[in-house]
Amino acid sequence: MATQSTPPVSLPRHSKSNNPNPYPLSPTVNNDRYTILSLINQCNSTKQLKQVHAQMLRTGLFFDPFSAGKLITASALASFSSLDYARQVFDQIPQPNLFTWNTLIRAYASSPDPIQSLLVFLQLLHHCEHFPDKFTFPFVIKAASELKAFRVGRAFHGMVIKASLSSDVYILNSLVHFYGSCGDLDLAYAVFVKTPQKDVVSWNSMITAFAQGGCPEEALELFRGMEKENVKPNDVTMVGVLSACTKKLDLDFGRWVCSYIERNEINVNLTLSNAMLDMYMKCGSFKDAKRLFDKMQEKDIFSWTTMLDGYAKLGEYDEARHVFDAMPSKDIAAWNALISAFEQNGKPKEALAVFRELQLSKDAKPDEVTLVCALSASAQLGAMDLGRWIDVYIKKHGIKLNCHLTTSLIDMYAKCGDLEKALEVFYSAERKDVFVWSATIAGLAMHGHGRAALDLFSKMLEAKVKPNAVTFTNVLCACSHTGLVNEGQRLFYQMEPVYGVLPGEKHYACMVDILGRSGHLQEAVKLIEKMPILPTASVWVTLLGACRLHGNGNIELAEQACSHLLELDPRNHGAYVLLSNIYAKTGKWDRVSGLRKIMRDFGLKKEPGCSSIEVNGIVHEFLVGDNSHKLSKEIYSKLDEIAAKLKSVGYVPNKSHLLQLVEEEDMKEQALNLHSEKLAIAYGLISTGPSQPIRVVKNLRVCGDCHSVAKLISRLYDREILLRDRYRFHHFRGGNCSCMDYW
Repeated sequence: MATQSTPPVSLPRHSKSNNPNPYPLSPTVNNDRYTILSLINQCNSTKQLKQVHAQMLRTGLFFDPFSAGKLITASALASFSSLDYARQVFDQIPQPNLFTWNTLIRAYASSPDPIQSLLVFLQLLHHCEHFPDKFTFPFVIKAASELKAFRVGRAFHGMVIKASLSSDVYILNSLVHFYGSCGDLDLAYAVFVKTPQKDVVSWNSMITAFAQGGCPEEALELFRGMEKENVKPNDVTMVGVLSACTKKLDLDFGRWVCSYIERNEINVNLTLSNAMLDMYMKCGSFKDAKRLFDKMQEKDIFSWTTMLDGYAKLGEYDEARHVFDAMPSKDIAAWNALISAFEQNGKPKEALAVFRELQLSKDAKPDEVTLVCALSASAQLGAMDLGRWIDVYIKKHGIKLNCHLTTSLIDMYAKCGDLEKALEVFYSAERKDVFVWSATIAGLAMHGHGRAALDLFSKMLEAKVKPNAVTFTNVLCACSHTGLVNEGQRLFYQMEPVYGVLPGEKHYACMVDILGRSGHLQEAVKLIEKMPILPTASVWVTLLGACRLHGNGNIELAEQACSHLLELDPRNHGAYVLLSNIYAKTGKWDRVSGLRKIMRDFGLKKEPGCSSIEVNGIVHEFLVGDNSHKLSKEIYSKLDEIAAKLKSVGYVPNKSHLLQLVEEEDMKEQALNLHSEKLAIAYGLISTGPSQPIRVVKNLRVCGDCHSVAKLISRLYDREILLRDRYRFHHFRGGNCSCMDYW
């Protein structure tokens, strides 16, 4: 072996040279080339590859461009590849050939850091004597696709044209994929049409681009065109077609595609099986999905998560849990699917229970999606302690606050009653998008700070952040909660002409609420009559609610609103409850009884009032007349004490807030005393320190009697009470409420 003349390892950087091989091989070394290349092919670890590398340095083969290229290929593209090592080897080669450059560019294009592919390409232009060829461009275009670097990809397209490579099918296919990835379907299709000899990859690239770009009809039409051109589809084609069926929610065509796959004996790999499974589940055919899932011989985490997510969205929580428990391995996506399913379907307690399981598990660590879901569940329950813990967790683990997390933190603090902390998060945020601003406006609105909400809206406009439909819903709610009628009307009528936001049903409902709450019922009716869209149930229920506030002379209007509401939603129990309250308020008990009978006949039940309070990190829930709590005896004893104190200061129960007809006066008083918010407040008094605020969350609107009682308790017991009902916050302090009795 010619080891005596081995050059030193420290070599000059790549430089252009007219000599294609500045280190010519001796005849002896040339004879060893076959042996070395055979050894490279046999390597199955980086350690073995390094041993061959050392051998090549000793023999001089490392300076043969062909041999060095093979070493780079193994170190960059093999299953055991190490790109860091490949780059070190590459940097030692004095004159890498174009094949070697292309190999490194290709490896980086498929790596987690595709920008390196573009940087190596720039080095190629500067150091390599050869211009990029038809093998180079597909790789750098792929890197641009991964980065969605539209301008860079366009530049590559220009270089392709200048290099007279614009008829190469591989490059054109890459460009179709690139433009599709960047969302420019017109350019993708233009390249596709100009491809002279389309192969199956050409069709697949365009079908996938249409399917993923929100044009499922075009994707399916292209599939039909592909058949007419007698191009045989493969498994990739069918994945794209199934994706289009899923976007269209076209179960019939999806079933046809599955039978087409079977008839044409298309290879059904795991990816295609998962695409079929996803189509069945999202198109609502649970039976087909279950049948396919059960017969799949190979399943991955996507297969299991698809079934889990499908069960959860159908409300089959026991089955979802069963799938979750049966999963052989659980990544964070699986945990998130279960947590978000509970959180998004009104089951925050269950969501947080799974979140706690995750904390104790070693399967995965919470990510941004997990934390957003957990914060939302905490907000729904008013679970301040857990919400604070998540905030600390984010800081402790150095998780960067993006706009999603910032919005969730603001929402959590606002809904848990700590508006100051919500504002602190808002003002400390580095970046504020429209959702961050909107969430803060919503927080101010629900706490009754209407003017402050409007001021923040003005600052948002000054910051050049364009408001959206959610922003205006929150701003109008702020006006509604604080009686800012003129301001609300001005903003509502500016939405489309000034801000380009078309008013929707929520905005009309807010305007009806603004007018109705302030007693302008006829104006509210005129607004409904002039609506350019059909009034929805939310609009009529809002008008009915306004009639409840000002119901003495508006029973006929209330009945009309209730009639419209029931036409749209015949089983809306809230309509009967609101009209019943209006009848009860005016003493029309015969009509109350009539409505109760109708509800019984239709099998409708009033949604039970439920109030929750968090103490020492545990959420306690109370229903009306609840005696299931382990401290029920102490709670009811406290209620008796409260009742005695209230009577001593002249409190008289407001019995008009009873829905049902109760004949005996003492029973009326007892029924009011059992409301869930009173039970929660009583528990708060016996379980929290005198300096701690009592934070209660109720699922329904707080009744007028409970509102009066909470004001008196705050004065008699010198306690701050924060009560969040379905619509807003009530801060009780010293016998007063922040809502100024306007709610």
